[in-house]
Amino acid sequence: MKALAIDCAVSKIIIAAKNDEHSVHCVYDIGMKQSETIVPAIEYVLTKADLTLQELDYLTITAGPGSFTGLRLGFAAIKAIEMTCDIPVYGISSLEAYEYAYTDLNLPVLSLIDANKDKFYARISDSNSIILEDGDYDTDFILEKVSAFEKIIIAGPDALKFKQIMIDSESKTIVLVLKNQTLPTEALFAISESKIEKKEPSMKDFDGPVYLRASEAELNLKK
Repeated sequence: MKALAIDCAVSKIIIAAKNDEHSVHCVYDIGMKQSETIVPAIEYVLTKADLTLQELDYLTITAGPGSFTGLRLGFAAIKAIEMTCDIPVYGISSLEAYEYAYTDLNLPVLSLIDANKDKFYARISDSNSIILEDGDYDTDFILEKVSAFEKIIIAGPDALKFKQIMIDSESKTIVLVLKNQTLPTEALFAISESKIEKKEPSMKDFDGPVYLRASEAELNLKK
């Protein structure tokens, strides 16, 4: 199948185009300049994959949790393409995308993103069963949940940071963090095509990012 994927859940934005068995991935970690780069980046990966927007079978994106700014930027771009070209969009949990490569290893997987203020967006799964739903959790709460396991894989952009937290807390759980984590855009393609095969519906026009925490602007309005 032919598709475009955007991972915009953290400060880095990853954009990928898939042309059947071949794919092109680009990683951008350039802060505020990402808003100026995302459209040219989409054009670049499509050109390198020898694709046009009109040829795409579907679009896929990390739907959150994650960075408020990053998610808004990614969704603005993907929704514009959806509306212009009438291409279905599949929104995938960011944490599900980060854990995907490790779900067949018969070990529990903790997938997480640093949410700051001693909190993480986190999820725990084991053999495709969700043990801890996607949420915005205190570090101590996650440590308590992890203590139930003898061994656990940690995935996601902040896996090493949480591993160090576990070491500092003298956790008895054995922690595995793979040095070369796969690009989440590969997971977005795989999960989306599984949904298509199962005839699961794509996102509705009004569906948007999943924000598990109010933005700073929203918090200020409540003061």
